[in-house]
Amino acid sequence: MRPVCLITGASAGIGAACARLAARRGYDLALTYNSDLKGAKVVAAAAYEAGVETLILQTDVANPADIDTMFAEIDARFGRLDALINNAGIVDQAARVTDMTHDRLRRMFDVNVIGAIMVAQGAVRRMEPQGSGVIVNITSAAARLGSANQYVDYAASKAAMDVFTKGLSDEVAGQGIRVMGLAPGLIDTEIHAKGGDPERAARLAHMVPMGRIGSPQEVAQAVLWLMSEEASYVTGSTLSVTGGR
Repeated sequence: MRPVCLITGASAGIGAACARLAARRGYDLALTYNSDLKGAKVVAAAAYEAGVETLILQTDVANPADIDTMFAEIDARFGRLDALINNAGIVDQAARVTDMTHDRLRRMFDVNVIGAIMVAQGAVRRMEPQGSGVIVNITSAAARLGSANQYVDYAASKAAMDVFTKGLSDEVAGQGIRVMGLAPGLIDTEIHAKGGDPERAARLAHMVPMGRIGSPQEVAQAVLWLMSEEASYVTGSTLSVTGGR
């Protein structure tokens, strides 16, 4: 029986790269997307070519009913859950804190924090009876850099997930569940365009000690290492994948 991995926000970027690599490592996949069905189908097709089973789920993690439906479909299809890559997240247009609206802040934390916590909650409920499981929360180097004059709200939401990672890991370590964070730095994904600045990563590459931006594949390789038995004594910490930044 192949292990089952749920990846939220799997239609592009880091989530898609994780899905492709997880498929090659032998995981059956439950892949969520919010609006990019075409991207999700492309990722699922690549997983199918790797010989694993895939389930595509339209899920807005800010909506508790969507999360309930997502887990009900995973239960019906697979009957178990071995790993969660908690990746779904949003960023908004660059702005100073004084210009951020309540609606913007509410949406940011509903998706990046509350939604992610609720997804992790559902995963733990399925992993505890098994006595095993792995959760990797995708956070961000922004959590310690602050992203002043750009995305302070995004940075704050990811800092919350760093703390959540530590707290949850301590709660469930005795049940055989490992919980880690992974904090990417400047990675070549669509998130910069979604924030209104598609050239941002390339423009800031000179700030990275390694002198370049990273790829989604490099992040995925670190995520899959955390999920593997090679990292069997790793829990409660957040790994930076930032080129030294």
